[in-house]
Amino acid sequence: MINHFCRTPLWEASRTLAAVAQGKVPADTVIRHATLVNVCTHELQENVDVAISQGRIALVGDASHCIGGETQVIEAGGQYLAPGFMDGHIHVESAMVGVGEYARAVIPHGTTGIFMDPHEICNVLGLEGVSCMAEDARRTPLKAMITTPSCVPAVPGFEDTGSAIGPEEIRRTMDWDSVVGLGEMMNFPGILSSDPRTHAIVGETLQAGKIVTGHYSMPETGPGLNAYIASGVRCCHESTRAEEALQKMRLGMYAMLREGSAWHDLHQVARSITEHAIDTRFAVLVSDDNHPHTLTAQGHLDHILRRALEEGIDPITAIQMVTINCAQCFQLDHELGSVAPGKCADLVLLRDLKTMEVTRVLIDGQTVARDGRLTVEMKPYTYPQWATGSMHIRDAITPETFRIPVQGGQVTVRVMEVASGRVDNRETQAVLPVTDGELRSDPSQDVLKAAVLERHHGTGKMGFGFVRGFQIQNGAMASTVAHDAHNLLVIGTNEEDMALAANTLVEAGGGMAVVQNGQVLGLVPLPIAGLMSPLPVDQVSAQVEQLEKAWEQIGCRMVSPFMTMALISLACLPELRLTDRGLVDCTRFCFVPLEVPEGAADSDFTNI
Repeated sequence: MINHFCRTPLWEASRTLAAVAQGKVPADTVIRHATLVNVCTHELQENVDVAISQGRIALVGDASHCIGGETQVIEAGGQYLAPGFMDGHIHVESAMVGVGEYARAVIPHGTTGIFMDPHEICNVLGLEGVSCMAEDARRTPLKAMITTPSCVPAVPGFEDTGSAIGPEEIRRTMDWDSVVGLGEMMNFPGILSSDPRTHAIVGETLQAGKIVTGHYSMPETGPGLNAYIASGVRCCHESTRAEEALQKMRLGMYAMLREGSAWHDLHQVARSITEHAIDTRFAVLVSDDNHPHTLTAQGHLDHILRRALEEGIDPITAIQMVTINCAQCFQLDHELGSVAPGKCADLVLLRDLKTMEVTRVLIDGQTVARDGRLTVEMKPYTYPQWATGSMHIRDAITPETFRIPVQGGQVTVRVMEVASGRVDNRETQAVLPVTDGELRSDPSQDVLKAAVLERHHGTGKMGFGFVRGFQIQNGAMASTVAHDAHNLLVIGTNEEDMALAANTLVEAGGGMAVVQNGQVLGLVPLPIAGLMSPLPVDQVSAQVEQLEKAWEQIGCRMVSPFMTMALISLACLPELRLTDRGLVDCTRFCFVPLEVPEGAADSDFTNI
């Protein structure tokens, strides 16, 4: 695979690199006296120099003969030198900023490359939105490699999105310089049922010789997982149990072990490594989703490396999981992921291997960050005006909008039960009283009304459900970050606050809001596609921090609750989800009614 992400192609640099390595031509930069984290051989090598020319590594060893009068010499002083970190699966939009601001946040933490799946903006704005992300990325030194969104919509027939992607669109993007593969194939039911359209999407990627990334969220690890891998899917980030990750690695699939802002899977999935004597070449550390406060307060892959160490993974193995393993997954290890002659000079200096504190970051041989601060200027980028007008609600939103009329004295309903730090949910049930001929929230049972309003085409479609787990006693939350269709999602204890939260976001052009007793307690405006802010990442982080305080004020103690909320509408995750078309049973992939039919067996549900 040709790599378009190095400053100079190897075929243009090869003569110079050979001359520099022999001391015939001086290097542009030499890093001296480092302790090399050799991810090729899983060892530490002391007192190693690295000579760099034309953005690539010319020599690893003693580089004293490569130094000329114009050579920049960086004294490492025994610090640890490692390849630049790469995140193998990330949705930049979840950071609520564009790629430029995302790069500003993560590069100082050692991140030199990301494999981003921009399916959030694609669901709203189509490939034109993805093109905006690519253009935004080009102004940064960060190597932002795109995997074209594969599932827009995530599960066809169950939701309404702003756009749709099929085999023809996939074929067209495979020629883009920034595209290295296919975004997570969430439609695993389509793969397992041999759906022609789904396999054609995968097929276009395979014909182009690029990588198909996966999303197999079922706990099953037998015939279904084998079928999914056999279709050409190379990696998966959806393991939540050690046995799932282990089996994927045993079947030659790259198991991407996730530790994001809300999805704290590493505690469980790290056991696939720490409790088994296995080769870890098929293990990759990824974030999937990070909100801005995590990036500014904790870091990015450096934070995930620290978490890996806490779970008992040794430092060199952990670093392999964000460098060479990731590069091999995407068949880019001939260019990226190791400190070796000919490779791109994407490097990090670490003060030690316990804190993983990054002191310097180089991309293509240029120092781009030192001591936690970006050292290069980036040109400004403004998203086009058409990308900021994505709220198309047909009808005026009033408290009456959220009324669910029913008959009888009480009704048994299906409930989506969520949990902090988890992507899956459980289908439970609750008996709700009928008040004035309608169903309302029942905070005493921790059962809140939920609604999803279609916002892309003004169709007026709307789905109702109930959710448990947020512990809200009074108030409402609304969000246009509602995976993956990103319609308008509203949850609340009362219809008045729900209407205010929804209308607040309509006026803001999208975002997230928390309301209580007719007052807006927290608001993060996200006018770019209803997903991202044009503000600097630190300002967005402050807004998100205030939003989290608002959640706490209305009673929620969940970690990153707005990210858990955002998955309520994702119909490719078990067990029960809500879209603008209604409740979806995500184990059988069919719509189910809100009310439990009379005579349904209690064994059909998991009760609290």
